[in-house]
Amino acid sequence: MNLTQEINRRRTFGIISHPDAGKTTLTEKLLLFGGAIHVAGAVKSNKIKKSATSDFMEIEKQRGISVATSVMGFEYKGYKVNILDTPGHEDFAEDTYRTLTAVDSTIIVIDAAKGVEKQTRKLMEVCRMRNTPVMVFINKLDRPGKDPFELLDEIESELSIDVRPLAWPIGDGENFKGVYNIFDKSLYLFSPNKQTREEGIKIKDTTDPLLSEYIGEETSQQLNEEIELIEGVYSQFDINEYKKGKLAPVFFGSALNNFGVTELLHAFLEIAPSPLPSKSDQREVQPNEDKFTGFVFKIHANMDPNHRNRLAFIKICSGKFVRNRNYLHVRLGKQMKFSSPTAFMAEKKEIIDEAYPGDIIGIPDSGNFKIGDTITQGEKFMYKGLPSFSPELFRYIENADPMKSKQLAKGIDQLMDEGVAQLFINQYNGRKIIGTVGALQFEVIQHRLLNEYGASCRYEPINLHKACWIQSNDQKQLEEFKKRKTQYMAKDKYGRDVFLADSAYMLQMAQEGFDKINFYFTSEF
Repeated sequence: MNLTQEINRRRTFGIISHPDAGKTTLTEKLLLFGGAIHVAGAVKSNKIKKSATSDFMEIEKQRGISVATSVMGFEYKGYKVNILDTPGHEDFAEDTYRTLTAVDSTIIVIDAAKGVEKQTRKLMEVCRMRNTPVMVFINKLDRPGKDPFELLDEIESELSIDVRPLAWPIGDGENFKGVYNIFDKSLYLFSPNKQTREEGIKIKDTTDPLLSEYIGEETSQQLNEEIELIEGVYSQFDINEYKKGKLAPVFFGSALNNFGVTELLHAFLEIAPSPLPSKSDQREVQPNEDKFTGFVFKIHANMDPNHRNRLAFIKICSGKFVRNRNYLHVRLGKQMKFSSPTAFMAEKKEIIDEAYPGDIIGIPDSGNFKIGDTITQGEKFMYKGLPSFSPELFRYIENADPMKSKQLAKGIDQLMDEGVAQLFINQYNGRKIIGTVGALQFEVIQHRLLNEYGASCRYEPINLHKACWIQSNDQKQLEEFKKRKTQYMAKDKYGRDVFLADSAYMLQMAQEGFDKINFYFTSEF
């Protein structure tokens, strides 16, 4: 196969949702149908094994949540499918945000009973920033839930995206009979089964007499009316609008019972984009260019605690990656050769000789990589768009053991490279402030510093509302602002100016009083 054919058959996507909407279950069923696993439950048991390989993961394992992005690849019907299953828990949102920079499309999972939830809205904002194509899977139809039309209205208003149902549920809860697939005009009858996939019954359309034979006259008539209403209210599915990130096709089902997953997968493979162009600070890079390029979107430490190893996850953007070939690490300006690049299937890793755009590979890292690093075949540019979001929780971090100050400094430096949290140094008193998006991260950092670096730390409270990066073309006003707000000014890990507002009112007054200063709530690495 040539490069273009390899690119066209790849689908790299992320599965995102609010916690407990059924994201990991859907991932598992996609793998089950793809033949990548043979027994349902394998992904969850792998996650338990995976979390047990590293001490700090115990904290999250006790809470029963996904904590790190899992990368899984498999072959299915001629396609190479790369799934990135992300943490749903908001305390680990930074990992999810960055993972979304490495995918070409996403599937958002929504609980039919709960509808759109807080974390779903946040994740959709990230998709919108990048115009990422979005597909919606409304899950748990075998339980009582909201009316499907109400759910569609909620998705449109809450997520600010047009929707188009490509499947439609027949009943819900105890009366759930199945799903009519509008996309390929077939009927899927519901029978709870956690291990096998369902087969569709082909029908001409909802007026086909076969329909009432399977679901009854009354239900058939109701479905007919609902499909007419859909055709009248929603415009026809436009694949170009979907690929621009403006239209979300919607599917219904029950991932736990393997229901509705097959048609989701088949429609996804047909309409989802193959690897897309990537923006760098110099130009737009096309996936079918001859020369290899890629960027680091995630670093994971201690995947094997016996070796204290770190893995850098690299998304391939163009060309063909070849093992043991020299490539340029742009930030360091030096050539590097990778002898053991790995591909992933949940926690299983295998060494690969080559990989193509859309693929995710793991490179053993001894400290050479930071999130956002670009690797090329010689060209000097950096990929853009790896956002760092303004933290919402802050604490001073202090050394609890004066004999271990070097270990603490090294630990903080490396954990910040991983993107576990953000470090700010107060310019007024020189104290270090850790900012995170979730309280659980403070525990994780403290635990890892002690267990991985032998350094003890303690936290002290600090009352802050928001950290925002500031920039201005008016140097005079910028200097005046820094002078007036001296005790609220800090530098981030990269030496950029950060304003630490202690209340929403203070931030608003600063924005109104200094109109030539731009206040940013996302940064890029």
